Amino acid sequence: MANIIIYTSSLCPYCVQAKRLLDQKNIPYEEISIAEHPEKRAEMIQKSQRTTVPQIFNGDTHIGDCTEIYGLESTGKLDALLA
Repeated sequence: MANIIIYTSSLCPYCVQAKRLLDQKNIPYEEISIAEHPEKRAEMIQKSQRTTVPQIFNGDTHIGDCTEIYGLESTGKLDALLA
């Protein structure tokens, strides 16, 4: 079972899109808001080597951002990655 963690920020349209895709696929996830928990921003950057949100992980494996998760979906690779 996937253990999805998504780092987000309020008013981020890409975060909304990424969460919408996960919701449509009925994939549960833990959302960590770096706006509500600013100390988590450093954790996100350390884990992903990126400063933008959303950043999406399956456990410790970095999946990517909104563009990458939609790219995986369009090529049919997302389901296998999240299985």
